[in-house]
Amino acid sequence: MFQAEVYIQRRKILCEKIGSGLILFWGNDESPMNYPDNTYHFRQHSSFLYYFGIDFPSLAAVIDVDNQHQVIFGDDYTIDDIVWMGPKPTIAQRAKLSGIVETQPMVKLYTILKEAQASRKTIHFLPPYRPENKIKLLRFLNVRPDQINVNASPELVKAVISQREIKSDEEISEIEKAVDLSVDMHLAAIKMARPGMAEAQVAAKVNEVALAQNCNISFPIIATINGQTLHNHSHYNLLKEGDLFLLDAGAESQMHYAGDLSSTFPVSKKFTEIQKQIYRASLKAHEAAVNTIAPGINFKEVHFAACRSIATSMKELGLMKGDVDEAVAVGAHALFFPCGTGHMMGLDVHDMEDLGEVWVGYGGEPKSTQFGLKSLRFAKELRAGHVFTIEPGIYFIPQLIDLWKSEGKFTDFLNWTEIEKFRNFGGIRNEEDFVITENGFKKLGKAKPKTIEEVEALRDL
Repeated sequence: MFQAEVYIQRRKILCEKIGSGLILFWGNDESPMNYPDNTYHFRQHSSFLYYFGIDFPSLAAVIDVDNQHQVIFGDDYTIDDIVWMGPKPTIAQRAKLSGIVETQPMVKLYTILKEAQASRKTIHFLPPYRPENKIKLLRFLNVRPDQINVNASPELVKAVISQREIKSDEEISEIEKAVDLSVDMHLAAIKMARPGMAEAQVAAKVNEVALAQNCNISFPIIATINGQTLHNHSHYNLLKEGDLFLLDAGAESQMHYAGDLSSTFPVSKKFTEIQKQIYRASLKAHEAAVNTIAPGINFKEVHFAACRSIATSMKELGLMKGDVDEAVAVGAHALFFPCGTGHMMGLDVHDMEDLGEVWVGYGGEPKSTQFGLKSLRFAKELRAGHVFTIEPGIYFIPQLIDLWKSEGKFTDFLNWTEIEKFRNFGGIRNEEDFVITENGFKKLGKAKPKTIEEVEALRDL
């Protein structure tokens, strides 16, 4: 945890933003794998962590804004629990570290919420993503699961986003720890991968690096020779000479801040010449995006810089034709780049996306419906404290190629004869993490091998 004063100040600012009413936060519960006592790795709700810092299951918190009254609700271990789990700090001891002096057993929460409803006090809560918290809202507030989004507080959603999206120095330090460990995960994969190995062996090594530091992964590992599938979480293929291997993996620090990096490297010791051409095009797009980053720039412009670079490279390789700006405007480049250039990052690897992408990434402005551009998760003006990824890529997706070709799409911009030669190429991306400063930006964490020469040097060990 941070010092108690950090959480006290966060809650004070939140109360000022909300103004009146009662704020209800649910923590997460343990989630059973196959029976109640055999649970998945516990992960606390990120907004609960942000305002209270308590990394323990089955808690709730209430902030009475009008009376400046704050209570943590939860039940201490019984002797039966202690026999199996060992002694643990009490809820009161945990709450004190967060700057809260009053705790109550969970059963008392029902009474407080019913009294608030009876007095017509506004009860603010965030839309839950866990089913058990949806059930609690039904039990405690009589809010049906299909009515949760209607009843969740837009004022609280916007207030939480406005605080969490600007990272403090303490948070940036934690994120850098996660990014440094993420680099170590990628180095391990690049050094160990060999023809004949299974993807699962590489994924296991990557996970081991995080676990060995008493940390965890920030999202399920993508470790695949099928890099054209953007979120490929299967690990059953064998690596072969001539394959490209795409790793997208990040560590989560002990305080649950995320790192998120991607690397692409040859399974052979060297890239082939055609792999080098596409890899260089991907790196050019990455650098074009990075060179656009600045305070006051809308992240959408960073995205379009990557799009124009990819379209230009594809034109130079003969896969695209016509005017680059026109091609990007209509979305023809999305055949090769059907996703966004990056997303915000913090306590979640896709920070706060449980609160709604239109608010988190767009400030309430409508998103585009254009293929490719609709997948851009972040399109706000960059401000000091914003932390985000840069991860443009180039992908050859056979099913998408076949669909667009059969539909006769973008014939003024796409050279289908040349594109067909790349249909089994796969996909490439490199990803790094950045923070906006008052006067510019900073790349977070230590250097990750990125150039062809750097990658091949590690593959030749």
